[in-house]
Amino acid sequence: MIKALIFDLDGTLLDTIEDITNSANYSLELHHQKTYGIPQYKLFVGDGVDMLVKRILGNNTDLFDTVKKEYLNHYTIHQFDKTKPYDGIVELLQYAQQSGISVNVLSNKPDVDTKRIVQRFFSEISFQEVYGKKPEFLPKPNPASVLDLIQKLHLETSEILYVGDTLTDMTTALNAELKKIGCLWGFRDMEELKQGNPEYIVSHPSEIISILKEETK
Repeated sequence: MIKALIFDLDGTLLDTIEDITNSANYSLELHHQKTYGIPQYKLFVGDGVDMLVKRILGNNTDLFDTVKKEYLNHYTIHQFDKTKPYDGIVELLQYAQQSGISVNVLSNKPDVDTKRIVQRFFSEISFQEVYGKKPEFLPKPNPASVLDLIQKLHLETSEILYVGDTLTDMTTALNAELKKIGCLWGFRDMEELKQGNPEYIVSHPSEIISILKEETK
């Protein structure tokens, strides 16, 4: 019986890619560096801010600290400009909450941004735990953060489903011995998700409601 869900944030609960793109390109433009479009940023994100900045800078490592700081400062101001929940996400969270299923977030986005954006868009949802990238943990797919979160839930791994949109998410769940759901509405495609051997692949959040109904019988 499923008693908890752990969600990735960017590309799973929220479509954040346009605001990330705009903030990263803002810093790149300041330094006359090559900028990128949304399709490229969908491949750049998912592994934390440090990896995002490394990917957009390529060999220009001297700019790393400056671009990272400028990106984070710009994103703090503009992270709500275009971001929105994916269709059906609010209904899924409401269903879980009404069914007594714990809902949680585990993201590689900085912890302060993760908590801020979850509160902004899902203020009516009572999340049990919201984890962004914390200094004491390596980013996903390292399992330290998800194992710490699981410990706070006081549940068996068999009672938890992990929901994400990238191979990083699928690997995170695998490393924690969790069942996993791959989401096709996010930043990556079917081919990548299949590499993580998810128990389920879904194209709309309503399908997760159907899974929960089946798993909680």
